[in-house]
Amino acid sequence: MPDANLRPVKRALISVSDKSGLVAFAQALAKHGVKLVSTGGTAKTLIEAGLAVEEVASVTQFPEMLDGRVKTLHPAVHGGILAKRGDPSHMDAIRKHGIAPIDLVAVNLYPFAATVAKGAPFDECVENIDIGGPSLIRAAAKNHADVAVVTAPADYDEVLQEMAAHHGATGLDLRRRLARAAFARTAAYDSTVAQWFARQAAEDFPEALIIAAALKEKLRYGENPHQQAAFYVGGSPRPGVATAKQLQGKELSYNNLNDTDAAYELAAEFSEPALVIVKHANPCGVAVAGNLRAAWDRALASKVA
Repeated sequence: MPDANLRPVKRALISVSDKSGLVAFAQALAKHGVKLVSTGGTAKTLIEAGLAVEEVASVTQFPEMLDGRVKTLHPAVHGGILAKRGDPSHMDAIRKHGIAPIDLVAVNLYPFAATVAKGAPFDECVENIDIGGPSLIRAAAKNHADVAVVTAPADYDEVLQEMAAHHGATGLDLRRRLARAAFARTAAYDSTVAQWFARQAAEDFPEALIIAAALKEKLRYGENPHQQAAFYVGGSPRPGVATAKQLQGKELSYNNLNDTDAAYELAAEFSEPALVIVKHANPCGVAVAGNLRAAWDRALASKVA
């Protein structure tokens, strides 16, 4: 019996800043008979690779304008993404206005965080705040019942495998997972922008504290063995537990990380070699010396440096 939740991909909109794996992905879509719609530099890359591409300006019948600030913000694009395929009134509406459905949206966002990290001036950072990208992603994710949204090159292979397994269609489970990832990505992106604006205004305590963090690892257990825990990192390059690399040993627990963080942060208070011994986040031996071995001996003996 056919799966009623399968949705064939006949038309895809691709607009990416990170072009990793782009050409191979688009070529695979084309082999499935998917019509490609694209924008700006993405379209140029695909055309140079020999792919047939319909540029967004020909879809909207309106040129890209304002230095690319406006290109996909148009009913001919968003109508094709947001139309519910099972709703006759939706389908009648897009047919009436000559809008073709878009079944897959592959978009990743302007590199705002990377632009800030390289120390770019204020105006350049502002220009790297993506507007059309998040709008496309959110539209496709909202209509995930019918549309697949791909926000990272790492997901290309899974989408292609799904289409290969289902004769060019995607299943609802995959579309839902991609939608969850999409909303998380746009939320994290907005969080990064909000934090940057707060720093520009020297706000130590903004009215709304918005934090985005990525899962680094699931932990063996929480503060107690019957509890679950996970370790999330915010992306700061600051040295510490979040940027440390585990070289050996079994998976860490919450208490392992908590103790390690307490020891590291206390040792970092000193400008000379320091050694901290911690149990349950409480320092039980701290010493400084001319070298780490001497500091270790002192800390272990609980001697004052």
